[in-house]
Amino acid sequence: MCEVFDKYINFFAQKQEKEAIFIESDQVLQLLTTELQLRGFSPNTQRNYFAINSDFLTHINKPIEEIDTNDVKIYLSHLLTTKQASPSTVALARSAILFLLKEVMEKSVKSIKTPKIPRKLPVIANRDELQSIFDQVNHKSRLLLQLIYAAGLRVSEVVSLKATDFEFNENHGWVRDGKGGKDRMFIYPESLGKELQRYLRKRSVESIYLFPGRDGTQMTTRNIQQILKKAVEKAAISKGITPHKLRHSFATHLLEAGNDVRIIQELLGHSNLQTTQIYTHVAKEQLKSVKSPLEKEEK
Repeated sequence: MCEVFDKYINFFAQKQEKEAIFIESDQVLQLLTTELQLRGFSPNTQRNYFAINSDFLTHINKPIEEIDTNDVKIYLSHLLTTKQASPSTVALARSAILFLLKEVMEKSVKSIKTPKIPRKLPVIANRDELQSIFDQVNHKSRLLLQLIYAAGLRVSEVVSLKATDFEFNENHGWVRDGKGGKDRMFIYPESLGKELQRYLRKRSVESIYLFPGRDGTQMTTRNIQQILKKAVEKAAISKGITPHKLRHSFATHLLEAGNDVRIIQELLGHSNLQTTQIYTHVAKEQLKSVKSPLEKEEK
């Protein structure tokens, strides 16, 4: 009888201990959210960091004060082996967890190395492919996709654009509060600017956004991704062209036209020049214009 009683006592003690861990985890995650908001991290980063740390705390299942470097390594190994996560996903998880432990909980954590992220060359669309894509969509969608390409915009930036962000007489506009909380100027051709003005005068939906959804509210990034995906399929293009690859195409075509990489860096809103320099590896027109050293000898 005493053994049965002891088992019940142990069972409830363990149950309370687990509940205490979960309550503590909720409090820690709330602190994480507060810290991310105070530091001005983007909503997307906040969502990612919250989801990663929630999964991490559930997987480790121990009080936060007992978590150490080895627990982080165990979780990252779990992502690699069990979940077959990519090196970039593991690197993001590492950053998110270290932010929680170091910046929020002020714990001392040793350096943790993760697999090197492969530097893949960006896929781009050539001009014929772009025109074929633009021909597959209605007028509003065509203007939207053309603006992404013409200005090198992120899909999150184009859905936030307002008519007041444009200086049509100068053929440029402004991304307000872009990635990293920065404003930056973007360019577009005069012909596209005139089409955008005609579109604004004739559109039936009243909205502060340049490209609103059907009810006038902000269009979702998912909606734009689907529009482009269907257009690519209709155009029978085998490349996986996404809105971000339109941005890659913008940068590569500017570089092939002889524009300075630092100017392209500013137009893209890259804080690090190394991020922009990847486009120097895909500027095929510049590579093809180089004469082989053998050519001179043959003459």
